Amino acid sequence: MTQKDTEIPHHTLASKITPLHLALLVSVFIIAACGLIYELAAGAVASYLLGDSILQFSTIIGCYLFAMGVGSFLTRYFDRHLSAYFLRIELLVALVGGFLPSVIFLSNAYLPSATHFLIYFMVFVVGVLVGLEIPLVMRLLKKNVALKDLVSEVLTYDYLGALAVSLAFPLFLVPQLGLIRTGLIFGLMNAAVAFWALYLFRFELKSIKLHLLACVLTFLVLLAGLFFAKHITSLSEDKFYQDKIVLAQSTPYQRIVLTQQAGEGKTGFRLFLNGNLQFAQRDEYRYHEALVHPIMAAHGAPKKIAVLGGGDGMAVREILRYPSVESITLVELDPNMTQLFKSHPDLIQLNGHSLLSNKLKIINTDAFKWLEESAEFFDVIVVDFPDPTNFNVGKLYTNSFYSLLEKRLNAGAYAVIQTTSPLIARQTFWTVAHTIESVGLQATPYHAHVPSFGEWGFIIASHRPYRLPTQLPEKLQFLTAQSLPQLFIFPPDMARVPSDINRLSNQILVNTYEQEWGKIVH
Repeated sequence: MTQKDTEIPHHTLASKITPLHLALLVSVFIIAACGLIYELAAGAVASYLLGDSILQFSTIIGCYLFAMGVGSFLTRYFDRHLSAYFLRIELLVALVGGFLPSVIFLSNAYLPSATHFLIYFMVFVVGVLVGLEIPLVMRLLKKNVALKDLVSEVLTYDYLGALAVSLAFPLFLVPQLGLIRTGLIFGLMNAAVAFWALYLFRFELKSIKLHLLACVLTFLVLLAGLFFAKHITSLSEDKFYQDKIVLAQSTPYQRIVLTQQAGEGKTGFRLFLNGNLQFAQRDEYRYHEALVHPIMAAHGAPKKIAVLGGGDGMAVREILRYPSVESITLVELDPNMTQLFKSHPDLIQLNGHSLLSNKLKIINTDAFKWLEESAEFFDVIVVDFPDPTNFNVGKLYTNSFYSLLEKRLNAGAYAVIQTTSPLIARQTFWTVAHTIESVGLQATPYHAHVPSFGEWGFIIASHRPYRLPTQLPEKLQFLTAQSLPQLFIFPPDMARVPSDINRLSNQILVNTYEQEWGKIVH
């Protein structure tokens, strides 16, 4: 009898769909979904806590894929009891992956020096375990399925699982459940696969009671974590933010946290985006008056205004002090921000009902894209973006962005850009000035002291030379016509230094910013 005679016909194997076969393929779908969720969750957490989303996601993915390769390599040493190993690995993935966001957030609050190491250590462990899973499933299936169909089916289900969660993660899971609950729910799904494996291989497994106990305990621990997810979030964020958290939500774009602090007989709100302070109620008026009034008052009678960023409505509040204003276009990426500051009673009071003004039009889109597509011209454009902590924000500080901005300015118009601290991030500040000048605009820098931030910088961009206004609106709390000229004086420790142009192709500003602020933070 030849070898050909002993081979099982291909069509026989392909058509033999057993319950075990189907169950394991469904398990592959779930395994792939869970594995990708842990990877995405780790990347999102790293972006929130460490900044620079492109760098963090890139290194997380690289670490994860390398670890999967290590796991796949290690499967060659698994010769017997494959079903038992598969079950145990599922339980380990469920625990380590499920609790990954929780552990990292708690570490950031109570042991911040270990957070960076812990993120990559847990990603590596999860990657090794996931790398073990798929080869084990394929070896469990190979008895009943031809190799060609085996590889095709396993990879198909693997990729389908990855596709499903890659869409669900930003659109539903993070906004609706948050990172901690998402991790724990998918940990429970891995535990469910372990239960399923326990049933499928009940006649092969030794110590069935011990395996059942391990499954039950794992499931209960994850279920307890899910039940106390809100408390875990509170523990980590209360410690990190120190003040009472009155609102916390994750959106497809960022983590929004609003805290309330008490001091000197009064309370005040503070807004954080991805852990970075955006404003404090006690002194936000200093920032927003300095941002808006030097250019609004200098223009004379601005009618058409654009605000890029500034979804809290504070800049719009200051703009509405000018009777000449006929229309304001607010371009804010995150609709959750504008909705929050339109609906929260305390925040509506804080921004003076500005987002409810009939002069205001809100557009929730990317400012870069909006400038590319817009055909409108404005008398004043206020650019109030977060600092360039990552490449997504960094593109809004490039010469490409300022070139688009220049095209939307009327002949006598002014734009103003918030530009981090010229004292702490001196190189960053003057890089922005140089980048603005590179597109043919005049850059007029100035700075103001905001206690919550320290010395803070702004740059006016215009076609014409900037001239100081002789009067400002009444009842300002910080600026006066007499004190305004002092903002344009730079002492030697903030004076201009040589700098490069921040281009879309290199984004040197992000690295410069990280280096300069890192000296303070770390």
